[in-house]
Amino acid sequence: MIIRSLNEITDTDRDVKGALGTWRSKRLILEDDNVGFSLHETTVYPGTVTDLWYKNHYEAVLCVEGECEVANRDTGEVHMIRPGDMYLLDKHDRHTLRPKTLFRAICVFNPPVTGREDHDADGAYPAPKTLAKA
Repeated sequence: MIIRSLNEITDTDRDVKGALGTWRSKRLILEDDNVGFSLHETTVYPGTVTDLWYKNHYEAVLCVEGECEVANRDTGEVHMIRPGDMYLLDKHDRHTLRPKTLFRAICVFNPPVTGREDHDADGAYPAPKTLAKA
C-alpha cells in the first residue's frame, strides 16, 4: 500500500512547475509506482493561456476548484469546466486552457508520467519509454 499526501510532496521533485509559469503539478503517483497510471493535482493560473496536446497519453481531469475554459482546437468546441465537472482527452485532443479563476484539478494519465516532464513545443509530454521503443 502506498500512502502519500499533497503536503509531503510540496516543494520536492514531485512538485513540478511548468517552464512557462502557467501551471503547477503535484504528482502523487508516477510510473515508478508500477500501477499503469499517474495521478496529479494540477493548478492552472488565471489569466494564462496554455496550449496542450497529449499525443502520447490519455488524460482525465476532474475539477475540484475554480473555473476554466477548455477549447478543442480541432473542432472549435469550447466548454466551461467548474467544480464537479470532468473532461477526458480520449482522442488525444489538441486543446487550450484559459482559467477564469485559480483552477485546481485532479488528473490521471495513462500511460503514467515519470515525474519531471514539462510540455514540449507541441504541448505534449514525451512518449513513455515503452511507447518510444515500439
